[in-house]
Amino acid sequence: MNEVAELSEIAGQPITEPQIRGILSQIDLDITNLVREGKLSALKYGIPGNAGLQTDRAANLRALLEARKHYEGLLREMPSWEVSVGSCDC
Repeated sequence: MNEVAELSEIAGQPITEPQIRGILSQIDLDITNLVREGKLSALKYGIPGNAGLQTDRAANLRALLEARKHYEGLLREMPSWEVSVGSCDC
């Protein structure tokens, strides 16, 4: 895939509620794995150090929590329906 020179070259559809919920699920899984062990997290960032690649788990956790907050906000901003049903025995 070629690199994109500018954002005007990008086309697509708005993100859907199921996609956002899927992203939130993946973030939750990554947080769980990062907290439990760190090895299974989808975040594979590393910085070369004296002992090979090293990661800052606190920074990764902070990034995941910020991403989760962002997608939760997108979910709250989505249009929704509120349906009421009433009956009258008039």
